Amino acid sequence: MTEAPPRCTLILGGVRSGKSRLAEGLAHGSGLPVTYLATARAGDGEMARRIEAHRRRRPAQWRLIEEPLELAERISVEAAAQRCVLVECLTLWVTNLLMEADGPRIEHALERLPEVIAAAPGRLILVGNETNMGVIPLGELSRRYCDLAGRLHQDLAARCDQVLFMVAGLPLVVKGPALSR
Repeated sequence: MTEAPPRCTLILGGVRSGKSRLAEGLAHGSGLPVTYLATARAGDGEMARRIEAHRRRRPAQWRLIEEPLELAERISVEAAAQRCVLVECLTLWVTNLLMEADGPRIEHALERLPEVIAAAPGRLILVGNETNMGVIPLGELSRRYCDLAGRLHQDLAARCDQVLFMVAGLPLVVKGPALSR
C-alpha cells in the first residue's frame, strides 16, 4: 500500500540550498496541475536574472501568478482539490510586507496565512529561507524581519504535514513522511 503524499509541505533552507529545485520536483511529481505563486519582485538586475532562471526551469504548462502582497487571499482562490499550489517564496513575501505595509496589516497577514494554509484543499508546497541560524542582525529592521519570518515558519510548520530542511542540496525530514527516492 502506498502512502498518500502530504497535503502541505514546508521547505526551508538557506540561499542556494536546493529548496526551489526540490519544491519544483515535488510539484511535478504530484501529477497535478500546478499553480506557481511567485512573490518576488525584480528590484534590480541580479534579482531579475534569478526570476528569469526560475521561469526557464519551470514547465510551460504550469500556471504562474505573481502575488507580492496578498498571498493568503490568492491561495484561498487558487487552492483546489486535484491541484498543486507552489508558493515561492515566503520570506520574500515577508520582505514585501515590511517594505509596503504598516504594523497592523503585517500582523493580520501573518495571522491569516497559516489559517488559510490549514483550510486549503489540494496539495500545497511552501518555500522559505531560514534566516535565524546565524548572528543576530544589528539593525532594527533586519531583526524584525528575522523575528517575523521565524514566527511565520513556526506557525506554518505546526500546520503542515511535512517540513523539510535543505542543506547543500540534500533534504532533511524535520516532520512527516520521508521523501521517496
